[in-house]
Amino acid sequence: MEPLRVILQKYPTLSVLVFAVAFRLVHRLLRDLPIPKHVEQDKVKSWRWRNLTVSLVHSLLTGPWAVLCVFSSPEMTSQIYSSYTTVDYLLVCISSGYFVQDAADIILSGQSRASWEFLVHHAMVLLCFMYAIYSHHYVGGTVVALLVEVNSVFLHTRLLLKLASAQDSGLYRVNKYINLVTYVTFRLSAQFYLTWYIVQHFHTLDHAAFFLFAMVFMNGMILVYFQRLVHTDFLRPKRRAAHCGKDSAASNNSAKFVYD
Repeated sequence: MEPLRVILQKYPTLSVLVFAVAFRLVHRLLRDLPIPKHVEQDKVKSWRWRNLTVSLVHSLLTGPWAVLCVFSSPEMTSQIYSSYTTVDYLLVCISSGYFVQDAADIILSGQSRASWEFLVHHAMVLLCFMYAIYSHHYVGGTVVALLVEVNSVFLHTRLLLKLASAQDSGLYRVNKYINLVTYVTFRLSAQFYLTWYIVQHFHTLDHAAFFLFAMVFMNGMILVYFQRLVHTDFLRPKRRAAHCGKDSAASNNSAKFVYD
């Protein structure tokens, strides 16, 4: 694995761009898969469907990968600044490539105004990730942050089911509970742990102020989405089936609010 680390660290920008192209190829391959007819007939919905499927592929890859990294090197949770392996570094490069691709997809598809939250989020994430890639510091912290992708698997599944107007399906009902549990255990817990760690070690970490600002900013975003998620799936009275499609269409304008 050492030769791989040498290549990745010698050409960090090229490595990220290669993985961005790879995710773009995934995007093109997924275009051949069938999608719900009412989604295909709507330009914005069909774009969102394909965008979400690529996000789901990224989450299925990086979520379990991050869990394996943490379990194989548990010391990184207490040494987020300095502890990492070649596999950890590769994970960060791959995920950075995804965020570059997703930001480009949003911009080139003319969805910047409707998806400005994601562009801001992606810019913040990429600043943190690229710092880790170039400086070789905070790689372990970045891997811990990628634990949120475990929840993203169920979050993206939820949004795809909403686009398919399948809110009344058994799959949606099961997924919403798993989504809630993983949101707390993987997304909120990982984010708040990293925030706590930076506060506790503020005077010993390089650029701690920037990373603390980034964490607080993203914590605010995930808490807002968590409130929306709980309200939509657990607190809002069940509407008549005739209105489900309208609710889904309206909510999908801002449904994919944070973390792809």
